[in-house]
Amino acid sequence: MTSNKAKTFHHIPLSVLDLSPINEGSNPGESLANSTDLAQHVDKWGFNRYWLAEHHNMPGIASSATSVLIGHIAGATNRIRVGSGGVMLPNHASLVIAEQFGTLETLYPGRIDLGLGRAPGSDQATAFALRRTLNMSVEDFPLQVEELQGYFAGTERVHAVPGEGLDIPIWLLGSSDFSAQLSAHKGLPFSFASHFSPNYTIPALHLYRERFQPSKSLEKPYAMLGVNVIAADTDEEAQYLATSHQQQFLNIRNGRPAKLQPPIEDTKNAWSEMEQAAVASSMESPATIVGGPETVKRGLESFLEQTKADEFIISSQIFDHQARLHSYEVISDLMD
Repeated sequence: MTSNKAKTFHHIPLSVLDLSPINEGSNPGESLANSTDLAQHVDKWGFNRYWLAEHHNMPGIASSATSVLIGHIAGATNRIRVGSGGVMLPNHASLVIAEQFGTLETLYPGRIDLGLGRAPGSDQATAFALRRTLNMSVEDFPLQVEELQGYFAGTERVHAVPGEGLDIPIWLLGSSDFSAQLSAHKGLPFSFASHFSPNYTIPALHLYRERFQPSKSLEKPYAMLGVNVIAADTDEEAQYLATSHQQQFLNIRNGRPAKLQPPIEDTKNAWSEMEQAAVASSMESPATIVGGPETVKRGLESFLEQTKADEFIISSQIFDHQARLHSYEVISDLMD
């Protein structure tokens, strides 16, 4: 599952999850330019894959047209795998996704991943705007996945051109046990959102590994876990940078999604006691690591020991682009 020349950390590859954050005072154009620059750097630094996430009606996320952005990033890089983390399949016709990713795989053979999620990734009004119906249920997701696989296999009545006959890795993404069970049943690689659902990580992994059924795609379970990492030269600097991530957490928690905010020095006066407690609790997760090189190394080693993950995919919500680049550079220096 590792790209040519990808480096490893304790024998597992590390990858990048990019939400293409829109900073306060900035715009989507600058965000997409930053994503391209980051992808080019991590391509050289030995990261395994670069995934982009589909979100809609979010003022702080520029990756809504995910397949378009995947094509742009793949065209701007040389080696790294590029894919979706993920495409929210209920928002789309399976045929359209087969054609889009068939086109991407045709343009960039052997470098495209198709990660699928079942959540709409939006509110009900946005879901209606995307799908024109709210009649779909979670039970439809397995049928959609089956249909999508059929287009690639050429077993559907309608043909996906490009797409049919192509071997595009399909991943299922989840933050609960639903996709863990479906990934296991279908013999597909599984990516779990530990970075925002840490408490369910171990149960979901256990379920996936225990129930895994080998398939043409995969002989044995392969689990990639999401990790928040804010790395800097010192613990103190990383903790300061992490306040942007913490503000984003609070904004989402309070139902006020916003652009990514600059870091702040005085969190005690900025947040209520309840908000401070919520942030402190979120930062205690083993899937959120903030610090200098040694702290990050110990955090990744500890999480790997707990989970026996096959791969980590790292999200770093850092306001300053150069600091974000440096965070991934610090991580790359920890790899073999």
